[in-house]
Amino acid sequence: MQIKILGPGCANCTKLEKETAKAVAKLGIDATIEKVTDFGDIAAYGVMKTPGLVIDEEVVASGRVPTASKIAELLRGRA
Repeated sequence: MQIKILGPGCANCTKLEKETAKAVAKLGIDATIEKVTDFGDIAAYGVMKTPGLVIDEEVVASGRVPTASKIAELLRGRA
């Protein structure tokens, strides 16, 4: 599973990365978490408010930081 955190590296972007890592660990799934900081790449996903969360090339959240539990729900449906 490929997970991308879209954002310039702000506090919310860092928090989203941590929450995502918690969810991946909790589920014990094999996933790669990548940070995308280039604004052109972020805009290519249609994300205008960061942070953004992309799972297997599908934007599942933007402009907010979901909890680890909510991220786990999103991941569970795709694992």
